[in-house]
Amino acid sequence: MGGLDDLYQEIILDHYRNQRNTGRLDDATVAVDQNNPLCGDEIHLELHIDDGRLTEVAHSGEGCSISQSSASMMSEALAGKTEDEALDLVEHFRLVMHGEQDADEDRLGDAIALEGVAKYPVRIKCALLSWMAAKDAILTHRSGDQTGG
Repeated sequence: MGGLDDLYQEIILDHYRNQRNTGRLDDATVAVDQNNPLCGDEIHLELHIDDGRLTEVAHSGEGCSISQSSASMMSEALAGKTEDEALDLVEHFRLVMHGEQDADEDRLGDAIALEGVAKYPVRIKCALLSWMAAKDAILTHRSGDQTGG
């Protein structure tokens, strides 16, 4: 398993050093802010939702390598999904992080590399921060509000 752990570590570090979909959207449909007061991780998430589909995902924030790489992975995993597909994927990731479901690599993409975080309860919230922000953003959008958090 050491080789797989090493590969996963490389994927996490790559997403931390070369974060995908960072910044702000010119035409965000909804924006939310989430933070983890226990460790100081912060995420600002913006979505552009067109006809029920997440056409663009952008994030910014600060925090540990787990929270920031997870945000990068989440942004790739959710882009192009319908709101329902995105919510379903967020729930799948949450269950994986809590050890309640086996990870589906086809669905999670690079986020499969975070599966091992489930072994470290103190880090689970780091990995989940951006995913919970995505859920909040989608539910906020559905409520007709433009900002959440």
